[in-house]
Amino acid sequence: MSSQYWVAPAVFLIDTLFGLYIFAVMLRFLFQWVDADFYNPISQFLIKITHPPLRLLRRFIPSLGRVDTASLVLMLGLQMLAGYLTFLLQGVGTTVPALLVWSSAQLLDQLFNLYFFAIIIRSVLSWMGTRTYNAATTLLYSLTEPTLRAARRLLPPMGGVDLSPLIPLIGIQLAKMLILPPLHHAMMALS
Repeated sequence: MSSQYWVAPAVFLIDTLFGLYIFAVMLRFLFQWVDADFYNPISQFLIKITHPPLRLLRRFIPSLGRVDTASLVLMLGLQMLAGYLTFLLQGVGTTVPALLVWSSAQLLDQLFNLYFFAIIIRSVLSWMGTRTYNAATTLLYSLTEPTLRAARRLLPPMGGVDLSPLIPLIGIQLAKMLILPPLHHAMMALS
């Protein structure tokens, strides 16, 4: 067996493990940003698994107002490390500036996807009319409510139908089309 045989499984493991942890840090950052329930079991789980590296980083990186810069630095650092390892395994050379731009694009794409699917799931749940308490649903509502509240001001419910989720969904897709391609082009230019 050639060494190339192991590249795809190794890249898959790197993408999966780093991706899951980065997702956990991103959720923690966003839940903090929207003042989600700190005592929610899911919030507590995210705090426990992300606390060790964040505790260390917060000694050197202070928050800027409500922005937890340590979380942002951790996400960016982990994404850069994952990218470096992936490119190294694939035999692709890259520079630190290119890796920084690539990592930023990856994180923005993950953020856009997170909000896109969170809004869709919230819309589907609203059609079902669930009335029982659920830890995940509570956090989902906390995460999406600021965006949907702003959208409702622009497009109030009409005839009992709330079409306001369409505004952020369209905005997210437009942002992906307008922001991500120039970042990918910048990365190619810096490589």
